[in-house]
Amino acid sequence: MKIDYLEIPSKDMRVTEEFFTSVFGWRFESYGPEYMVFWGAGINGGFYFHPDLTCTTATGSILPVMYSENITQTQTAIVQAGGEIVKPLFAFPGGIRFHFTDPNGNEYAIWSDAKLPTGIC
Repeated sequence: MKIDYLEIPSKDMRVTEEFFTSVFGWRFESYGPEYMVFWGAGINGGFYFHPDLTCTTATGSILPVMYSENITQTQTAIVQAGGEIVKPLFAFPGGIRFHFTDPNGNEYAIWSDAKLPTGIC
């Protein structure tokens, strides 16, 4: 068996679609005001409307982790689109990564097999 689909809460469906389309190029299809599917993310999934829920590691949620060939460019695009860096770029045995929240407060990580840029500890 393999994981086939993810579902993530969204406080604002329009903002969610705009953020992930502009930063990652994901595609969306709406199934009414409270659900939309996404694809083009490596795994398909959906966002469902919920005014209060967020997925973060602090609350015990899984952490969706995405790969980027240009991690600093991706980080800049996330911030420009309204995301927030919640764990700055750091090295780990497989490369480098950072954590961010989308405009709804859901946490994700971006990793790359690159090395830390000069001047970052």
